[in-house]
Amino acid sequence: MGRLFSFLSLLLLLLLSVSAVFASSEFEIIVEVEPSIVSSDEVESTYSDDPLIRQVVPDGEDHTLGAEHHFTLFKTKYGRTYATQEEHDYRFKVFKANLRRAKRHQKLDPIAVHGVTQFSDLTPSEFRRNYLGMRKRLRLPVDAQEAPILPTNDLPADFDWREKGAVTPVKNQGSCGSCWSFSAVGALEGANYLATGELVSLSEQQLVDCDHECDPEEYGACDAGCNGGLMTSAFEYTLKAGGLMREEDYPYTGKDRKSCKFDQSKIAASVANFSVISLDEDQIAANLVKNGPLAVGINAVFMQTYMHGVSCPYICSKRLDHGVLLVGYGSAGYAPIRLKNKPYWIIKNSWGENWGENGYYKLCRGHNVCGVDSMVSTVSAMQTAAL
Repeated sequence: MGRLFSFLSLLLLLLLSVSAVFASSEFEIIVEVEPSIVSSDEVESTYSDDPLIRQVVPDGEDHTLGAEHHFTLFKTKYGRTYATQEEHDYRFKVFKANLRRAKRHQKLDPIAVHGVTQFSDLTPSEFRRNYLGMRKRLRLPVDAQEAPILPTNDLPADFDWREKGAVTPVKNQGSCGSCWSFSAVGALEGANYLATGELVSLSEQQLVDCDHECDPEEYGACDAGCNGGLMTSAFEYTLKAGGLMREEDYPYTGKDRKSCKFDQSKIAASVANFSVISLDEDQIAANLVKNGPLAVGINAVFMQTYMHGVSCPYICSKRLDHGVLLVGYGSAGYAPIRLKNKPYWIIKNSWGENWGENGYYKLCRGHNVCGVDSMVSTVSAMQTAAL
């Protein structure tokens, strides 16, 4: 009887959460509570004695303490200071809204752990503007080459290019919407490793400054530095330019420079060709194993509050807004809520090692969760030794 009650309670919670989502015209509306509507009398009553607060504050902290205490810890951990008292008070309201948002995410994504992150004092619109950047208007090129169908019967159960030396350390795009450049560069770094045997950190800043490749089918839809871009367009630029320089020769600044500083004599890796992969997840896995890390677009709505675990939300928009790098997959991400193992993708992000699982994101595999299968591309590098 007790188990039946627990099951019915969980089912009711899920139905209430999902119905709230569908009551809005877009998923983002339900998770975006702007600070202007936060009332000060909600502070302590909202968080004290709430069992979910155990999951949305860092381990070891007293969950019975109020939001002000957790905001103080957040400021200390991430070195936050604010110029005025008004700015401080505003960011505190944003922080409280994001605590509530993290609790909603926890209900909708119970396998992962959501809570306080480095983005907890940003509104959802600020987060999207500064840390995403895969341009919505850009599409896959009309003449994009499709990757050939590969055999899938002998795929390993688990695979990780990090273990094989094809992945550079996690980088940080800063408050610049250049995720697309990190995704494209990561894929070329892996492809160059497979072609040359050398792992070379390549320049995202070259793409930010120099890549203005446009969609010929849509006026004004061009790669635009910190204002967004697309990975396949970045591959097209790199192919035309001849290649990318090393990171050390063209270091990342996280800002749009006024001019391109590309030096063709210092090219360290060149694109031979690139192609897009079908929505079939076995084909994505087969291309990953054969061709190296893949450039992938996803919807990042759950990533602002993600801390660790396998993210497998009950519902997630497939509107792509963030470029990342698919480096591997696993077969056994244990899901205590759903009482079975969940296969997952291993995704390298570009928000530094202090985000997520040392800079990585685990996303449920098998159901195109958050659109992860919708825009996947592979690149191959010229088989010449890196300079």
